Amino acid sequence: MARKEDISSSVIKRLPRYYRFIGELINQGKTRISSADLAAQMSLTASQIRQDLNCFGGFGQPGCGYSLPELHSEIGHILGLDCHRKAILIGAGNLGRAIAIHMKFENFGMELRGIFDADENKTGLTVAGMRILPMTDIEDFICRERPEAAILCIPKESAAECADMLVGCGIKAFWNFSHYDLAAKHKDIVVENVHLGDSLMLLSYGLTNSENDF
Repeated sequence: MARKEDISSSVIKRLPRYYRFIGELINQGKTRISSADLAAQMSLTASQIRQDLNCFGGFGQPGCGYSLPELHSEIGHILGLDCHRKAILIGAGNLGRAIAIHMKFENFGMELRGIFDADENKTGLTVAGMRILPMTDIEDFICRERPEAAILCIPKESAAECADMLVGCGIKAFWNFSHYDLAAKHKDIVVENVHLGDSLMLLSYGLTNSENDF
């Protein structure tokens, strides 16, 4: 098993994809698979899969392949999906509401405990079964509930001050939709930046270059 600090980010970024594909195979009633068959499903090589999983202990048996339920559980544990860490959401606009309503946080190791917005007109409205709370309540809420993660669905110009306050209150991780570079100032936090526009531009690039091939 590799040391945590020696595992490349590219391997870690493939883990959610392994987890998702293996879950789909289990839902199809399959219980065991070889690295070659899993590679064919995921458009990878069997060697790549074995190398990736060996970083965390391997899990397979020579000649027998992988037990899908066991592998799914182990990868979920590596990803921390069995931790159920508390999270809060900042910004109850269209994006924030969509995330609160449609994300099954409990499937991803998180539990959404509070939704906050600076707009007084939104205070008291209900989203995903929770009342939207004013930002003035957030420090007391964090002190009481001890969430570890925050989801930022706020404009970039508001993110710096908000992040400073949240980090000062003990928030350790951010799912960041704000386009503000939190890690540049706060070195010790965990940040997963989401840039929907970047993803759409890559789609545009792929389409443009596909067209140029004809």
